[in-house]
Amino acid sequence: MNEPTHSPIGGGARVFATQRYRLSTLTVREHLLVVVLKGVKGLHALHKVLTARQGQGIMIARGTQWDVVNDPEGLTQYEAIALSFPDRLIHALSQHPLPAQRCTVKHANVLAIDDDLLEALIRTVPRKPGMRLSNEILQHRVVEVLLHLRERGYQFDETQKVSWNEQIRRLVAQRPDVDWSASKLAAKFHVSESTLRRRMSSADLSLVGLVRDVRLETALGLLQTTNLLVGEVAHQCGWASHSRFSAAFAERWGVSPSVVRGRKTGLAQELTESG
Repeated sequence: MNEPTHSPIGGGARVFATQRYRLSTLTVREHLLVVVLKGVKGLHALHKVLTARQGQGIMIARGTQWDVVNDPEGLTQYEAIALSFPDRLIHALSQHPLPAQRCTVKHANVLAIDDDLLEALIRTVPRKPGMRLSNEILQHRVVEVLLHLRERGYQFDETQKVSWNEQIRRLVAQRPDVDWSASKLAAKFHVSESTLRRRMSSADLSLVGLVRDVRLETALGLLQTTNLLVGEVAHQCGWASHSRFSAAFAERWGVSPSVVRGRKTGLAQELTESG
């Protein structure tokens, strides 16, 4: 899952795993739909366990936190498509009519995936490695998936506000390799450094901890959805040392980066939380 980096458009990616692993306390940064093509995905939270198998998907609300299991369950690999939805598209479609039987997803919901919805979802992922969809086409296809969900009675809760914490995370996620400082962040948000520090203090944020966490979330998404080597992922996410990156990754997620990487044949497009 990212599983996805924040994007103003959203985007889809294929996620693979060659062995079962469990990610600890993953926070979903954007509304997300994960559809299982092979194997099993599990979400675990206090007093709640959700499972999706082939032909099923899970809609997961932004801001929720889960332990995530990706499991081939006897097959050669686990495979899923994860699609993130930006807030502005959720809001833009909020007035679109819904059936009488409706479900507003505030945490996570398992749903059946029919052929029409699956076809629309697949179209959000580039067909070949190295290809990219234009922003205009990608946005159209993401909206198409949202419309399919709404016609089936499913919508995300669009009343959630983006916190100051999340605004900073989204900025850092755009360039996780940068040596972020309070002065650099303040300049990006057009506020004074003292204002930035006051806001971070009120939100109980540590700049060092936040940047480290965003880098590890970005690394998770890259390992799940690209062909990059572990060392390349480490470099792109701000680590000069492969071994230190691997140790930090294992400490944060409870699994080594080499286990998460598995076999990759899909291409991520603007996605981290993903699935």
